[in-house]
Amino acid sequence: MSDATYLPAEARARVEIDDQLSACGWIVQDRSEMNLYAGQGVAVREFIMAPGHGRADYLLFVDGKAVGAVEAKPSGTPLAGVESQTAKYAAGLPAELTAIVSPLPFLYESTGDETMFTDGFDPDPRSRPVVTFHRPETMARWLRHWMDD
Repeated sequence: MSDATYLPAEARARVEIDDQLSACGWIVQDRSEMNLYAGQGVAVREFIMAPGHGRADYLLFVDGKAVGAVEAKPSGTPLAGVESQTAKYAAGLPAELTAIVSPLPFLYESTGDETMFTDGFDPDPRSRPVVTFHRPETMARWLRHWMDD
């Protein structure tokens, strides 16, 4: 039995999300140790957004630029309806940070067991189930595609 078993439900979800992000090629960091150039994809935990936009459980950066956010919820939480929370993060990037596009296009809601994804470039953006997080190089390719059009 792992130590995570004794954590509160949302903390257990974050352990699972950390593991999934890492397995997908993201470098997961705490805000206090943030280095946006540690790798192509950096996921920063507990990121304080602009005033009125809350705190993103994870803010995602590709090539040093903000591209998305992840909202973590305890296992068993219905993720339908959580999109409004990630949408708030998408529009709330602090002024001192650079984004390729605003609002941030790639949004996730996850319990660690279930993950939903919204692609802001989709003609009909809405939250859809995915198996896991997308890799940073995939997002970089999507961004190049959308920015070249």
